[in-house]
Amino acid sequence: MTAAPHVVEVKRGDAPLILSIPHTGTLIPPEIESDLVSPWLARKDTDWHIERLYDFAADIGATVLRATHSRTVIDVNRDPSGASLYPDQTTTGLCPTETFDGEPLYRPGRAPDEDEIARRLRLHFEPYHDALLGEIARLTAAHPTLVLYDCHSIRSIVPRLFQGELPAMNVGTNSGASCSSVFAHVIQAVCDASDFSWVVNQRFKGGWITRHYGQPSFGVHAIQMELACRSYLVEPLAKPTEKNWPPAYDAAYAEKMRHVLQSALKACLSFAHRAAEERIA
Repeated sequence: MTAAPHVVEVKRGDAPLILSIPHTGTLIPPEIESDLVSPWLARKDTDWHIERLYDFAADIGATVLRATHSRTVIDVNRDPSGASLYPDQTTTGLCPTETFDGEPLYRPGRAPDEDEIARRLRLHFEPYHDALLGEIARLTAAHPTLVLYDCHSIRSIVPRLFQGELPAMNVGTNSGASCSSVFAHVIQAVCDASDFSWVVNQRFKGGWITRHYGQPSFGVHAIQMELACRSYLVEPLAKPTEKNWPPAYDAAYAEKMRHVLQSALKACLSFAHRAAEERIA
């Protein structure tokens, strides 16, 4: 299947680094929007402005993929079978029916059924992953070691999902299965050198993209970086409403985190080049 340009945007680079940005999309087809309680609620859990925060990635040769449609349409970072990524914990599904805060997204009787979910898989989920698979194949043909870096963010306080205030930087490696320990330590060193709080494999261990594509034995090392929104946005202290959410992107405020992320992506490239040399030697 060929990825439709309105479903996934791809900016190609030649370096051994792919950035996946699955949750900044805000497009919702009219036939889906008419079933929703509120367009604002449907976009509430967007990873706001992440594509702007990482817009330097193309300058260092990274390939960047971004889903254009809202995660409410379908979440391309969930298991396509519908299986939960976090059993026994609250999470949202493949075609979410509620927000992170538990608010219903659909009007009564209008949530997607099995046929509608299958349609969205075909039209929105598969094109994103076809594009991602294609870029992995293209780059692994040229590089023996490749880094897949999955970019995310979430509000700092979401009581239904986690207790207290989330650390600023949340690295997920599927409990060490999606990348080598050497690479994990490289990213941890960048986090530790920053002024931001950070954890590894706690509440966020990596979504389906990290878990599915991270195959270090085949040279593909994947991580998820989940940022607490306050680390790069002026996050309101009050409960999010249509009046205060999402906050505008403030480049000056975001610069501190952006500098750390620049170091992280440069570390990804250094690791990939060094690992390739060691494999070839």
